[in-house]
Amino acid sequence: MDQILLWIQSYGAPAIIVLIALEYACFPISSELVLPFAGAVGAGIGIPFPLLVLYGSLAGLAGTSLTYAIGRYGGPPLMEKIMSRFPSSKKPILSSYRTFGNHGNIAVCLGRVIPICRTYIAFVAGACGQSYPSYAFFSAIGIAAWNTVLLALGYYFYQFRDAFFLYFNKYKTVILITGLLILMLLLVTRQEKEEA
Repeated sequence: MDQILLWIQSYGAPAIIVLIALEYACFPISSELVLPFAGAVGAGIGIPFPLLVLYGSLAGLAGTSLTYAIGRYGGPPLMEKIMSRFPSSKKPILSSYRTFGNHGNIAVCLGRVIPICRTYIAFVAGACGQSYPSYAFFSAIGIAAWNTVLLALGYYFYQFRDAFFLYFNKYKTVILITGLLILMLLLVTRQEKEEA
């Protein structure tokens, strides 16, 4: 991840566009990390926020179009091969099929904000034969919404970073202890759910 962050710092907007496209093309890059950092870098190099969202959305649409095409031309047999070769993908792929079956075209838009489904919805939409114009339209809406939220986190954090670090340094002991307590509570709750 450090290499990715360094690459964004070094190359700015072109690196942001490439990384967002790769993330939407199902490369193992977390949008929850890349997009806020891209927002902060965009603010740092002076890219207006609407333009940053436009770049990110076009990059996301380009990346997801690749996975749509793979699903479209590989069809259901490809999805079966993926699930048998990578057993961990079975649950999210089946979830994506259910989401697509229950909501049709709008599933592509909704799938962009459902973590378990967002990676595979493009493959499933392609495999189910959704027309590309319909896929691109609904996908663009979901991509723009998801990117706007995550880019905004980084973009606006960058503008208030001095105040953040001032308060963080002043209250870091309280923040760290509270964070550890919340983490322990989440781990205990998760353990109890697994045992139930």
